[in-house]
Parts: sequence; C-alpha cells; structure tokens
Amino acid sequence: MSNYAQIKQNMRNLKLTGIIELLELRIKQAEESQLAYSEFISLLLNDELEVRRNRKIERLMTRAKLKSNQTIESFDFKANHSINALQIRELATLRFIEKSENIFLIGSTGVGKTHLAKALAHNACRKNLNVLFYTFAGLFSEITRMELLGKANNFLKGLYKCDLLVIDDFAFKKISPQSAEYLYSIVDERYQSKSIIFTSNRAIEDWMEVFPDQIIASAILDRIAHNAHQIIITGESFRRQHNLKKQNR
Repeated sequence: MSNYAQIKQNMRNLKLTGIIELLELRIKQAEESQLAYSEFISLLLNDELEVRRNRKIERLMTRAKLKSNQTIESFDFKANHSINALQIRELATLRFIEKSENIFLIGSTGVGKTHLAKALAHNACRKNLNVLFYTFAGLFSEITRMELLGKANNFLKGLYKCDLLVIDDFAFKKISPQSAEYLYSIVDERYQSKSIIFTSNRAIEDWMEVFPDQIIASAILDRIAHNAHQIIITGESFRRQHNLKKQNR
C-alpha cells in the first residue's frame, strides 16, 4: 500500500471522511499556492468540521421531517402583501426561541402558513437546535401509537424538551378529553421555557370549540397566548394563484 493510500485508510479508521473528500484538492492547492504546513492543516480541519456540521443539520432536519427547499430564502413575499417580510425575517433570527416566545400563523388554506413555519424550523436546525414538527391530528395519533408501544412517557419528554415544537393545523378538529390533557401537559411543560409555532385555519376566538372542557381549554390558550407573536395572513391561496397562471399560459 502506498503512503497516500495508507493516509486515506487511517483517515477512514478515524472517521475523518470530510477530509478524505477534499484531500486531493487540498494537496494540489497547497502545492500550487505553497501553503505553510499550518495553513494546509487548517484547511483540512475546516473541511472536516464543515462536513460534520452539514451532516448534523441533515440529521436534525430528517428528525423534524423538514424538506431542504422550504426556507425563508425560497418564500415569495411579493406574492402576498399581507405578510410583513421584515417581521418574518426578524423572527428568522430565532430570538423568539431565546426568549421562549410562541408564534401563531393564522390564515386560510394555501396562504403560506406551513411554509413559513417550516422555514423558521429550518433556520433552527441550521443553528443546531432540536426541532419537532407535527400536524395537530398527527401529534395525537403519534401519542396513541407510542402508548400502545409503551413508549408514551419518553415520547412526551421529547416534546417537552426539544428547542422548537411546531404544531401545524392547530385546532383542526375537536379532540378527546385524553388528547386535551396531553396537550395541556405539553404546553405547561414548555410554558416560558421553550417555544412553539402554531399554524391554524381557524381564528383564535374559535379555538375554544375544539376542546371538550372549557377549563382546560382556557388553561392551554392562556399559556400559549401569553407571549405569542400573532401573525394574521390574508389573501388568496398560493396554490390557486399558481394553478390560474398555468391555465392562462
């Protein structure tokens, strides 16, 4: 085995795959630019760190069930003038997570609520924060599934502790007393310590209707609204606009 091959094998053994990917390029660069040894080593280490960082972000996004194309950068703010782009970009700095604040994104179907929620969650993953994303109905279905597996407590702990929880289509339909109790425990555990993003097609004043008990409903809504950014989005569905454009071509 040549010296170069042995070096690459040793790097594989040490799991320095980021360095291996760019090793030949960096050697050529070092020769052409006559880099100092310290500069060459610095480049290799930066390559490794960058690859590891990207892989961690990919793992965080996979866990959160996010797509790489749903970002703030890919959102078309010009398509809906009811959305305050400056406000969204300020939220994208993630200071709301540092302050343990919540966000309500409210509007009719197709106006961009879920895209914006996922874009903010995407930014959180880029900052190496743990994110979980569930639809309102899907959250309770997953809790039920975990109950059957005897894993409900561990699952709930994950919901309590993740840096950002996103609940899409909040108050989509009426929930059972058991689901209301689970939701209260999640909201209460995260109250003033962790952030939640809610998207909903319903106006806030209609949220009470989905709960079986007005007392627990008040307790939940009081906690989530205490320090929330409320963003009302009006206008036509992006999907409807897109379909109309296609038909008119």
